[in-house]
Amino acid sequence: MTLILAPPGAEPRTLDEPGDFAKLPDLPAGVFTAPLQRPVHVGADWLEPAQRDYSRADHAIWDDLYARQMDLLPGRAASAFLAGTQKLALGRGGVPEFARLSAELGALTGWSVVPVPMLIPDHVFFWHLANRRFPAGNFIRTRETFDYIEEPDVFHDVFGHVPMLADPVYADYMQEYGRAGWKAMRHNRLKALGSLYWYTVEFGLVMEREGLRAYGAGILSGPSEIRFALEARSPNRIHLNVDRVVRTDYVIDDLQPTYFVIESFTDLYRQTVERDFDTLYQGLGPGFTYANTAVIDVDNVIQRGTLEYHLRGGRGSGATPV
Repeated sequence: MTLILAPPGAEPRTLDEPGDFAKLPDLPAGVFTAPLQRPVHVGADWLEPAQRDYSRADHAIWDDLYARQMDLLPGRAASAFLAGTQKLALGRGGVPEFARLSAELGALTGWSVVPVPMLIPDHVFFWHLANRRFPAGNFIRTRETFDYIEEPDVFHDVFGHVPMLADPVYADYMQEYGRAGWKAMRHNRLKALGSLYWYTVEFGLVMEREGLRAYGAGILSGPSEIRFALEARSPNRIHLNVDRVVRTDYVIDDLQPTYFVIESFTDLYRQTVERDFDTLYQGLGPGFTYANTAVIDVDNVIQRGTLEYHLRGGRGSGATPV
């Protein structure tokens, strides 16, 4: 077990319990993370000195993206997401100002939005979440990358993620996820925890009274994924089981072969925060057990998909999402 030095007279604490998270703990040796090169103008917290100044063209891209998604989301997005967009007035025009957004979000759930230049290291990302700060990309896509962008930009991060942080239960889940990151690092199981993030925060579905709805940012911020996730015949839709999900591979550059469904955000919180992840991680191998297309005997299946889209080759083949 890795220990972090504590002040004189205090008990040493384990890596998954770094005190009050007031200071960024050091990344221990032997933990495998993505080799990201930190830009010279940001410090160890990877925060930009300020949100960038966006051009008139940048603001127009935000407005067009916002209008397109809001035409698609009624009847498809989770009620908590739609409520969050209204509470935070994300359609006021142009890229939202982070300072205003943070003040309004802070009054609702104590969260803030902070600018970062790019994807940031896992341990820094976890630390910001643990302090109820959501790191958002400080740039916006171009007209040429309007429909698909590989690295998350300000539209994906703010439009896709931030409205959900206005929901108190979900906001608490995200903070606890950040704290859980340190435990995953102690066990060198960041991929397993990343799979949970992927299938909930990025591509999660929730069963509401009116039917399936999307709450994952990767679904809500893209025009193709929202229809595919909820209406296509191809993907599997399976009730969330945390032990199963952390053993499941995921695809980062195409529509998802499988979506996992929660009953409520309270259900999501309980399944994760109340789970003994020390024991879970000790039983995991270094790689994934299940393919992202798999349906296994323990699954509570809502719909077993045809997998037609992926069997035809997916995005690279020009297959139609059906």
